[in-house]
Amino acid sequence: MERRTFITTAIAGTACLALGVNYYSADDIGVNKDLDNNHRLLLSVLLPVFLDGALPDVAALKRDALHRTLDAIEHTISILPLDTKAELEQLFEMLEGRLGLLILTGSVTPLMMRNQSELVDMLQSWRTSYLDLMVTAYQGLRELVMASYYSSPEHWSRLHYAKPSFLEDMK
Repeated sequence: MERRTFITTAIAGTACLALGVNYYSADDIGVNKDLDNNHRLLLSVLLPVFLDGALPDVAALKRDALHRTLDAIEHTISILPLDTKAELEQLFEMLEGRLGLLILTGSVTPLMMRNQSELVDMLQSWRTSYLDLMVTAYQGLRELVMASYYSSPEHWSRLHYAKPSFLEDMK
């Protein structure tokens, strides 16, 4: 066999394998797409990575903060311009599909099956990527998470921020 034929066959085989893996349904790993139309499962995996150090240490408080942040993210997405919503939806769909994961992360392992350090490494590689698209994806996700988390007044104390009291100053 010639070297060129071997390389062409290997590339074609890899492409076929990647496409076949993409059609491997998320239902096989327990994800019901109809119940997760707002990508809460995906976001619940990424939130602890982005909010490391900001979340409470107590498990119940941490869980409640994550749920409130997921609700705030849904609200934030609902008021975004249509083109931004479409871009976010496309990113979420790619992160939930095997082929998209392969393209964006170099691995077909679902994000929910990765440990914290693997997710940190993935996001760090996006942040420092030479591709502007990857940097934009990182920044968009980070800004969405941070803005949604800190939009809740209960988190303002960590920023040493107090709501202005204009009415009290005018008395």
